[in-house]
Amino acid sequence: MRTFNRAAIQWFSADAYRKLSAIFSALIVYQWIRCLGDYWWEETFTIVNGVLFAAVAANLLIPSKLLSGTVQLVTLVGLNAAYSGYTWVAFEGDKGSAAQWLDWFKMQYSQLTPFIWISLGVWAVFHCIVLLRHKRAYMMIAVGFAILSLAAADSLFTPIHLWDEIAWLVFIGLGWLVASHFSRFKERHPENWAHLLEYPLSLFLPMLLIITLVMGAGLFVPAVKPVLTDPYTAWKEARGESIPNLVGDKAITVAASKSNVTGQSGYSRDDNVLGGGFEFDYTPVMTVTTTKRSYWRGETKALYNGNGWSEAQQEKRENALESLASKQPLKSAGISESTKTETVDQSITMMRKDKFPVLFGAGPISAVISVDGETTPLPKLDWMQDSWELRLPDSDSSDYPKKYDIQSKVPVLDEAALRSGAAVSPSADIDPMYLQVPDTLPERVKTLAQNITSKSETPYDKVNALISYLQLTYKYTNTPDVTKRVSEDFVDSFLFEVREGYCDYFSTSLAVMARTLGIPTRWVKGYSPGSLPVDPELERLRGMTGLEEEEISDAGTYTVRNADAHSWVEVYFNGYGWLPFEPTSGFAYPYALPKDAPEPETQPELAAELDDAPQAAEENGFQSEPWMFWTAASVLAVILGALSFRQLRGQFARYRGGPASINERIVKDTNRLIKYCRKKGLDYNEYETVRETMSRWSGRLSSLQPQFREVQVAFEQAMYSSKAMTREEADRLALTMKHIREHLS
Repeated sequence: MRTFNRAAIQWFSADAYRKLSAIFSALIVYQWIRCLGDYWWEETFTIVNGVLFAAVAANLLIPSKLLSGTVQLVTLVGLNAAYSGYTWVAFEGDKGSAAQWLDWFKMQYSQLTPFIWISLGVWAVFHCIVLLRHKRAYMMIAVGFAILSLAAADSLFTPIHLWDEIAWLVFIGLGWLVASHFSRFKERHPENWAHLLEYPLSLFLPMLLIITLVMGAGLFVPAVKPVLTDPYTAWKEARGESIPNLVGDKAITVAASKSNVTGQSGYSRDDNVLGGGFEFDYTPVMTVTTTKRSYWRGETKALYNGNGWSEAQQEKRENALESLASKQPLKSAGISESTKTETVDQSITMMRKDKFPVLFGAGPISAVISVDGETTPLPKLDWMQDSWELRLPDSDSSDYPKKYDIQSKVPVLDEAALRSGAAVSPSADIDPMYLQVPDTLPERVKTLAQNITSKSETPYDKVNALISYLQLTYKYTNTPDVTKRVSEDFVDSFLFEVREGYCDYFSTSLAVMARTLGIPTRWVKGYSPGSLPVDPELERLRGMTGLEEEEISDAGTYTVRNADAHSWVEVYFNGYGWLPFEPTSGFAYPYALPKDAPEPETQPELAAELDDAPQAAEENGFQSEPWMFWTAASVLAVILGALSFRQLRGQFARYRGGPASINERIVKDTNRLIKYCRKKGLDYNEYETVRETMSRWSGRLSSLQPQFREVQVAFEQAMYSSKAMTREEADRLALTMKHIREHLS
């Protein structure tokens, strides 16, 4: 055994510096690519990390450079084939034709892009860094370039924070330099090196301790505000502008400051584990020109695993209708011919280059009119009539359509019919997967669902009772406090522990609770309607009539952004098929309704609780009344009539300590903010006070209520109070105004 250990040590120590350099090089590349966490797909990271691991392992275990390189390349190609969605296509042409062989090769290769190029680039950079190991100057240049590039990314790509990565690069660089020093010492003084190895702890331990202390101080000491701001950031902030994101198309507009923030909003690629928090990303994804405002439906999932959603085996085996023709009628399972529907025409223009697995549209899609302007033939598309999904085939390597025109036939919601007849009877042909819940689902979830629906008679009323309970009981937030979670089940933790969240929390809870009552459901993800361009005339009309947006304008061209990514629930009713339901607080599904029909009803007992709830006024913020306006306007008119502009300046100078005081700065900044908001489409009346303007804007943009309130209070203190505002208060208010600008941009 001792002989084996000695042989293993000798084998590993042979060319040890090259092997250590391979490890350091992989760590440098790994730390650098971590900054791309929000811009690369999960498959890309899996492939690249696998390539780095294979490269290091081959350098450690295979002495022959030729054999090592061959193994690395084979592993690289294998990882790309395994994780890029590659499907082998057999050659069926003329074996003597070079052109056909070339076309066949292009077909194979196109399935691997862009993953193959990214992984080859990373692999090449890894080996280039390894080759620099012979000269310390080259090593320092490589490490220095990595550090400077990340420092620039941290500055220019705000709010990406990369100081941890930079600290680790410094640590890796120091370790690499130490290894280089010992390697040279061993070559020049082999006898002294052998003597030093007799006391390894006294040689290596002090050095390792010093490096660890230095890096620990850099990584774990409390963060402090930087003394200097980089010139680019200072220049942009002085202009009142946000710092743009120069990596990809994902513009991050809110600084990630909470530990539970794990990403940005957008259409998810993996729903197996839900939860955490996110920052809103307002990058446009597509525009939808439509005859009716709707949710733009994407994929459905039926299997709830206790933490998220995935496709059930039955969904994976679903037969698809292939080779679709233009205007070919697409049948949707579950909808009877007697069900009334409304036709919705849509023209979708993609604004990003992402490749989604489905085409989006109002559900369910009934026909494809054209794709990228072509009608004959249409590109390869599969219609899944059970899932109501218009899919791109997995084997198709073509790009996602830039523009497509579709038509949908949306069932008209008839509440009376849903409370009687076949709709209240259990469906005999519904697949059991839509009633599945994990065996580990806590009993208190089932008990809560039964208690909420105890006074409801029909499945439709039970679903509405669950929706009312969720919307009235739980708070919407994109950064839920997940530290409160104890339960291993996602729904149970939301209902009883976290008690706040966003659409994934609400929709999953509704789907699971309804299933415990024997009501078939499935989880749906896609996009909420988006926003129409601001029309001043429509804004004026809305203010005069008190009508909601959808009552004035329903058709039009909607801009759909990453922030509009959404999830909801579909419930099965005999004759209607799958009807959408919106459980998320603050959202409302734009149903197709019979002419002159009222909006869908809310459970009476829960509606009464909502009317009496004391928190309603708090959630809606400050509400201005007419007498407040006339009183404030009268007081302001008297003041302006009694004092001249010079007298006002003198009065302010006496109370605030001079014309260039902090108070004057706050007043000017508030006026600039109001002008900026007007440019972004928020209506403003000259005769209104700042209090009235901020209160009205808070009613329209509920997510900005705290910020508008803070600006209003600071302005009134600076304008009318004798209090001298401090520089810290002015700086804090400037950050609040910056947040408002970024939200509106």
